[in-house]
Order: sequence, then C-alpha cells, then structure tokens
Amino acid sequence: MRFRLAVLVAVTSVLTVVSPAFAGPLPAVAAVHNAVVDWQYVHHELYDVSLRQFVADTRTGDRWFDWSTDFCSAPLIGNTGRSFDFHGPCRRHDFGYRNLQRLEVRYGRGHVFWNATERRRVDQQFLADMKAHCRTRSIFLRPSCRFWAAAFYTAVRVAGGP
Repeated sequence: MRFRLAVLVAVTSVLTVVSPAFAGPLPAVAAVHNAVVDWQYVHHELYDVSLRQFVADTRTGDRWFDWSTDFCSAPLIGNTGRSFDFHGPCRRHDFGYRNLQRLEVRYGRGHVFWNATERRRVDQQFLADMKAHCRTRSIFLRPSCRFWAAAFYTAVRVAGGP
C-alpha cells in the first residue's frame, strides 16, 4: 500500500509539472540550445525587444550567451559625454557581435551567422538605438548627440569586422 501511494504521488507530481495547464507562458530563457533556437534568441534580443528591455535582460537572460561588454571600446571619448550616453546601445551592439560570432563558431557547418550582411544589420540597430537615445536629450543637446552617434556608427563600420 505504501509503495502504491508513493508511485501515485510521483506520477501525479510528474504529470502536474509537464501539464500544459501548469506550464503557463514560455520562459524567456531557452532550455534547449541548437542553431535555430540560439539564432532566434539572439535576433529577438537584437531586434524585437526595446533597448530598455534588452538592458534588463542582461541581468536575467540566458547565460549560454555572452552578455559581456566593453561599452564600444572608445578609449579617447568613452561612451558618455555631455550630450550623450551610449551605454545601452553599446551593450546591445557588443551582444550582437559577440554572439553571432559565437554561433558561427559553434554551429558554422551548414549555417552562416556572421557575415557582412549580419554585421551591417547589427550596426544599423546600433545607430537606431543611439538616435533613439538622442531624441530623449534636450533640444539643445540633440545635434551634438546625433554627431556623436554618426561618429560611433562610422567607427564600427570602418573597424568592426568582416
């Protein structure tokens, strides 16, 4: 009797956990990693979520991915100035470069994750993120902010990769 009760409890527990009613919404973190799932996750973080959400995801996102950043490695200027603060755009840009290159290494056979087209798309998102930030600055600081956004964009296009 005791054994049957233990089995019944175990089966009920397992069925509860795998039940669709119990599952609720899918978690943001991918449990299974393969070329397609990982590529979709990177693209989702790069292009589908707001920059604010992306920055929040840097603390809670799937640790399988590289969330590190050097904040655009702009040693002379830094990533902040009187008219701009590009911490968020630099962080997302670094995420894109690092992870698309990482996917190329992990799954490159038969898949192309990092090429000139992908790099251009990541760079264009970087510019869009910086321009969006510039729109939040005072009207007097916006021209300078847009100048710096163009300068950062030009720098990554010239020196950024393949």
